[in-house]
Amino acid sequence: MKIGILGSAHPLRGGLAAFNERLAYQLQEQGHEVVIYSFSLQYPSFLFPGKTQFTDEPSPAGLTIRTFVNSVNPLNWLKVGTTMNKEKYDLIIVKYWLPFMGPAFGTILRQAKKNKHTRVLCIVDNIIPHEKRPGDAQFTKYFIKAVDAFVTMSKDVLKDVKTFTDKPSCFTPHPIYDSYNEAVSKQEACTKLQLDASKKYMLFFGFIREYKGLDLLLEAMADERIRKAGIELIAAGEYYNKDVEANNNRIIEKHQLQKVVHLKTDFIPNSEVRYYFSAADVVVQPYKHATQSGITQIAFHFEKPMVVTNVGGLAEVVPDGKVGFVAEPNPKSIADAILKFYQPNSITDLHQNILNEKKKYTWDTFTKVMMEAVFGK
Repeated sequence: MKIGILGSAHPLRGGLAAFNERLAYQLQEQGHEVVIYSFSLQYPSFLFPGKTQFTDEPSPAGLTIRTFVNSVNPLNWLKVGTTMNKEKYDLIIVKYWLPFMGPAFGTILRQAKKNKHTRVLCIVDNIIPHEKRPGDAQFTKYFIKAVDAFVTMSKDVLKDVKTFTDKPSCFTPHPIYDSYNEAVSKQEACTKLQLDASKKYMLFFGFIREYKGLDLLLEAMADERIRKAGIELIAAGEYYNKDVEANNNRIIEKHQLQKVVHLKTDFIPNSEVRYYFSAADVVVQPYKHATQSGITQIAFHFEKPMVVTNVGGLAEVVPDGKVGFVAEPNPKSIADAILKFYQPNSITDLHQNILNEKKKYTWDTFTKVMMEAVFGK
């Protein structure tokens, strides 16, 4: 088929771009012709408080990426839609994660579908955003009318989609992020990160936002049992909010955690991701609320156990007592789960369990479900 992907890609950085690029590779491997329509302007500055939206890393080889879409220019939306209409794609795939994108995507897709041939599939990260703003529901409803079918990567989001529309929708888990380099030894990773390989390290990874609960994990780090166990934390990722950063710094100072919390609060380029996961014994996701998380699937790629909170779809893909532990989103429960993990032989056949779970999250399975959703079985 001839397929267009509408959404983030190189030179933009982050999980959205990584997902779209990996999906494009998968579709090309299956014999489809794929073009990604990415952003010339993705976010106005008020929606992106990070340092930069762009990566210095080289463009992914073998992908066709058109840097074309301006999220705030209606004339551009019509131009992009007209271009996609003329290309007569069999399928346009669009990720939806933020209602702000609803007007742009909705307009582009309406224009693209005027050829009476193109079908549209939406992969939904969030239909109801983590941080709500005026106009969210209206923007989402406008967008949804241009879509033929929906795939969600958490059951909670599927329920949310069904409150907006009765169009075909289904759930399939987030596939593995296997586009990163292979793991290295803990010794090599710690040498690279200037850490002591003899120590116990947990990893918090990804953009640091309020809902991701790093503050809960820092409070858990202050638990006397964690201190006595000699467990340290690597927090790797860029802050999205200065208030969140200031609050977390206050917690570190209040509990005198400076020597046991290693802050790497810059954006982590793809080429360095493996060092952070390879240095860690366990990946912790102390989220206060969530849908699904790409971090879980990076952890599976590197075959790392996890401690996650029982919010959104996290517990769906991290079976308690098999590939890690599930905690409630509060410091004591998170500390309990971390300590349980560090008990000798706390999980029987841990590595084999991780390998078994990992097999469930293939890109072949994901794209099969995706095609059935939009074209039927």
